[in-house]
Amino acid sequence: MDDLANLVFPGQQVAVTWDGSSSTEALKEFVSKLQEVVALRGKVSVENIERLLLSAHADSSFDAILLGMVQGTQCIHSSEVLAEVARILKPGGALIIQEPVAAGAGAQLRTPEHLSSVLKLSGLTEVTQLLQEPLNPEQKQGVVELLGYNGNDVSTIRIRAKKPNYEVGSSRQLSLPKRKTAEKPSVDPAAAKLWTLSASDMNDDDVDILDSDELLDQEDLKKPAPSSLLASGCGEGSEKKRKACKNCTCGLAEELEAEKTPSTVPKAAPSACGNCYLGDAFRCASCPYLGMPAFKPGEKVLLNPTKLQDA
Repeated sequence: MDDLANLVFPGQQVAVTWDGSSSTEALKEFVSKLQEVVALRGKVSVENIERLLLSAHADSSFDAILLGMVQGTQCIHSSEVLAEVARILKPGGALIIQEPVAAGAGAQLRTPEHLSSVLKLSGLTEVTQLLQEPLNPEQKQGVVELLGYNGNDVSTIRIRAKKPNYEVGSSRQLSLPKRKTAEKPSVDPAAAKLWTLSASDMNDDDVDILDSDELLDQEDLKKPAPSSLLASGCGEGSEKKRKACKNCTCGLAEELEAEKTPSTVPKAAPSACGNCYLGDAFRCASCPYLGMPAFKPGEKVLLNPTKLQDA
């Protein structure tokens, strides 16, 4: 840790985290060297990484925070811990984080790119990689035992990130330059009149109004054959086995359905004398309307099927 002078500076308030993967002797030695760097005006605070979220540190308490820097530490720092670090760092303060990473996505291990992304999402900026080096056999054994990862692509990485020069949650009113009101472009009066229409511009005597019926010829007035209204593929098959296409809209589906349903309306009975509508006094002996009241010509009359007889 001879490079501590490049990570922290005299007079700073510094926090150091540790966990069970590092020895007490290694922690004491690291804190002692760190205290020499910050000198008498500075202060070094030690926190267990598992208790950091429960600490009572006020916002913007530290100039620098060191995570995973104690020798022997094999710790993966959660997003919650990194967000807490961003809270207790002073504006412009620095975070130095060191943890094992994998070249590919592995169990509990981030890639270097993923770690940088998590730091940025925690509110930190100027994320810079300081070093990346392979693990020694003792460190590899610690990764296997503590993190459960047995890959050969593991290395240790050290990254520096800074808190922006403002408090978390701070706000500031933006002073935007006032936009000048754009002047309306000049319009040529002749062009404006060309695209303007009023009631006084139109004289009924000068306007030829076309009758819409004149636009239709005799061919247009002819009733189309039902077969011409069928969609492509609709009604294909023999006369007895015609089938409507799926989602039929031309009326064939309703027509076929009506053919399947037997009609309950009796057929119109033939009249021999043509006086059936006048009443029983004018009807012949075989009239099917005998016993029924008189009705108007053309009026629809339903006969009782039990009274129908051949004329």
